[in-house]
Amino acid sequence: MSHDVYLRSATGESLEVPNHQEGGTQMIGGTTDAWLNVTYNYSKHIWKYSPEEGLKQLNGKKARDVEETLRKAVKELGTERVDDYWEASEGNVGYALSILLSWCAIHPDGIFEVS
Repeated sequence: MSHDVYLRSATGESLEVPNHQEGGTQMIGGTTDAWLNVTYNYSKHIWKYSPEEGLKQLNGKKARDVEETLRKAVKELGTERVDDYWEASEGNVGYALSILLSWCAIHPDGIFEVS
């Protein structure tokens, strides 16, 4: 199980970000779509920053409005990953959130969609 996290324009179009090949589901060769699949395994760490909603806290919000929350989480969790993507290490979670944070800088008016 996982969450698909998108950053979209106000009209619902997918926004473009630097090519990436991250997450639990990946496009071969990467994608420039602002889309990241995040495993539920990371939930225990994500819920620390939004105890009632987890990643769903981003849903419908502008990137600029969640940037500080993401920045705080990344700072506290770090971004040092372990080899196993599925392991819910703090660094793995922080790294995934750092990707979303980087999108906030590129598209501050983008709107997150979490499914």
